[in-house]
Formats: sequence, C-alpha cells, structure tokens
Amino acid sequence: MIKAVIFDMDGVLIDTEKHYNAAWCEAARMAGFDFRKEHALMLRSCDAQLASRMMKDIFGEGFDYFAIREVRRRLVAERLERYGLEKKPGIDEILDFLHEKGIKRAVATATPLELTLQHLEKIGVKDKFDKIVSAKQVEHGKPAPDVYLYACEQIGEKPCDCIAVEDSPNGIKSAYAAGCRPVMVPDLTPPDEEVTPLLYGVADTLADLKKFITV
Repeated sequence: MIKAVIFDMDGVLIDTEKHYNAAWCEAARMAGFDFRKEHALMLRSCDAQLASRMMKDIFGEGFDYFAIREVRRRLVAERLERYGLEKKPGIDEILDFLHEKGIKRAVATATPLELTLQHLEKIGVKDKFDKIVSAKQVEHGKPAPDVYLYACEQIGEKPCDCIAVEDSPNGIKSAYAAGCRPVMVPDLTPPDEEVTPLLYGVADTLADLKKFITV
C-alpha cells in the first residue's frame, strides 16, 4: 500500500526545465563552449560536484561549471520573470486526491529550499505538502539516494511505501537507490533504456498517478 508520494519539483510540478535547458546553453556558449541541448539534459537534478566533473570530461578543465551556473541562474530568473511560473497539468487534482485518501505528500528537489518554497508559494501549492526538502540539505545530491532517504525520514515512512515522481534520469536513479517506487512523468525526454528497468511505472500527467495508488 502506498503511504506517501514524494515529488520532484522542476519538470514535475512546475514547467521550468525548458528554461533551465535554454539558460544552460546560453550561459555555456557565452563562456565559449559548444554546449548543446543534450549537455543541458545531462544536468537535470544532478549533484553539482558530479555535474562539474562530467562537464570537464566533455569540454576540458577550462569548463568552470560553478561560474557558468551563476550566469545560468541569472538567465533562468530573467526567463521566469518574463514568462512566469507554469504549473504542470494535473497538479491540483493529484494533490487534492492524495489529501482525500490520507496519503502523505512531500517534495524532494535539487533546487535550494528557499527558492523551492518561493516557487511553490507562487503557484499556490506550498501548503498542500506535509514536508518539503532540498538536496542542498544532504551530503550528496541526485542521483545519490540521500534526498529521498531524508524525505522519507522526515515524513516517517519507509521508502518502499513511497512513490517518487520524477522526470529525469538522475531523479529516477536517486529514488530507486533509496528504495522508493519511481514513477516517471516525462517532461523533456521519455524514459530511456537505462532508466526503464528502474521504473515502477510511467504516467502521462500528474493526474494519471492515481492508477498507482491503492488504499
């Protein structure tokens, strides 16, 4: 029986990954690198130290991940100011459904906690969660299991009793390694050969998560 659903935020609850992708490409190209969409996709929900090593392996030691990330952050903020925050389809429906069924709701995101709270407040769902945690609060970010283990600890549930809702390979790997049941709601990419064996299921929208809930 599912006792809790833990959601990633970017690309799952809010439609922001498209802005991160565009901003990563722009920031890295400004720094002189032939950085493409596929490189940005690799960075979704990825631990910063791991991401830095990955980019250096691809582009060389001159790729200053952390400096480029600061530019990316500014560009994302500008894009969100221009376009606003967009809810992903089905968010209110699934959160209300889980509340009615007495199933706990949490967020486990790679985004810093303060910014996460701001975003969830802006789209009117912050108070619909029992707990909101960030990978910045644990030692290792996704794809390590730390943030999901921490979220389960905070809500007092075993990982095996929790569905983890993700859109990226790094998030799926994190949830699976923690012992959660990963369900992918695809955003920028569908499940690939690497993550498909790790999945508990795939849902077209957040509202479609209902089919995985038995009470």
